[in-house]
Amino acid sequence: MITKFIKRILRRDPMVKHTHASSTGAPKRIPKKSHRIDPHLLSKNAVKVTHTLQQAGYEAFIVGGAVRDLALGISPKDFDVATNATPDQVQRLFRKARLIGRRFQIVHVTFFGKGHPEIIEVSTFRALLDNAGDHVAESGRILRDNVWGSQGEDAARRDFTINAMYYDPSSETVLDYHGGMADMQKKTLRMIGDPAKRYREDPVRMLRAVRFAAKTGFELDSATRAPIAKLGKLLNDVPSARLFDEILKLLMSGYSWRAIQGLKEAGLHHGLLPLLDHILDDGEDSKGANDFVRLALANTDERIQSGKSVSAGFLFATLLWPDLLKNWKANSSKGMANIPALHDAMDDTIATQSSGMTIQRRFESDMREIWSMQPRFERRVGRYPFRLIESPRFRAGYDFMLLRCATGELNPAIGQWWTDFIAADPAGQEELMASAKNESGNTASPAKRRRRRKPKSAIPPESAAS
Repeated sequence: MITKFIKRILRRDPMVKHTHASSTGAPKRIPKKSHRIDPHLLSKNAVKVTHTLQQAGYEAFIVGGAVRDLALGISPKDFDVATNATPDQVQRLFRKARLIGRRFQIVHVTFFGKGHPEIIEVSTFRALLDNAGDHVAESGRILRDNVWGSQGEDAARRDFTINAMYYDPSSETVLDYHGGMADMQKKTLRMIGDPAKRYREDPVRMLRAVRFAAKTGFELDSATRAPIAKLGKLLNDVPSARLFDEILKLLMSGYSWRAIQGLKEAGLHHGLLPLLDHILDDGEDSKGANDFVRLALANTDERIQSGKSVSAGFLFATLLWPDLLKNWKANSSKGMANIPALHDAMDDTIATQSSGMTIQRRFESDMREIWSMQPRFERRVGRYPFRLIESPRFRAGYDFMLLRCATGELNPAIGQWWTDFIAADPAGQEELMASAKNESGNTASPAKRRRRRKPKSAIPPESAAS
């Protein structure tokens, strides 16, 4: 014990401010027979991180959403670890570890295995910031958050009671400071502390409240819900990149339509995605947009709940399509040619969206490519189908086109034609080309063309959403 104590003193960084006082009280210790967490659902790498930190003389626990999911019998997608070791001290204990962030400094510990690399996020216990000077803006938003404290303070700093539990894999004990386990049994989502103050500290918590409620099926308690509509404008001060990440998490939660309905109920949908103003409108004019987006989100939710990957570019292309379609038709009515009208509509749609949450450029490129393909699916003559099917993003455009057919925006026969064309051999493709000419009213016999072998890329194994 003396040796460990001396090591901890020597490792302490004199440049880092530590705060040890805690007014939060002792946690409730919940044994395995009560929380019933299945150890088989734990990440071996997360356990390894906690064990390594504990062996070095530090406190270390699995924390947050992972504990919540484990207590619900759900296998967590991500594991976070909280410790009293500073980021520098954590980094020195692991070979594949790097410091992340300025405002909220953490350590990513990476493990490589047979599948994808797993990242365990390790954070240091944070202190309460009531008297933290320049760490907090006048609005109450936290600007810098690298003041270390005790576990009790760290628990008080977390957002919801169900996310403020700490699990020690070595003793299989849950430490519960704010009644999170009881709230889970009541299916209640409750903010720790004064909700209005907590939302001012970090406005993104309002979006997180909606997302967690959608994911868990829990109800926001009245005190947690009450300030949201009034404080929603604070989201305008959140950096665009962070806002984008949070909206993306919401849309890819596996319960996106329920989450979007939650945004509307909380009064948060206006201005985040301009499209949401339309699709959440109950008017008759928005019915088509509602049907298209709801089908797209249902498809996304199904893939995520099945453990499949989803393309953010494809998702945002579907969300913004009703706006783009409206702009495209307006341009065409002004006499613009079809393709220039489409490209001009793309620019207008993306520019309008940028007034709210800015979509990252890498996804914007995917969106534009998917949209640009749509008129080409109706040109089923000559070499157009063969050229289109060889496009790198063909599958994305094809899946998008099928969504349009499913909602009646596009003739379902076109979708069936392309489905048959993909599966056909060269002779079958020629027959389909001839039938498409006859459908378009061109009864002239098709010109002879050299039969082409169907390209291997014509039938990608994965859906566009991946």
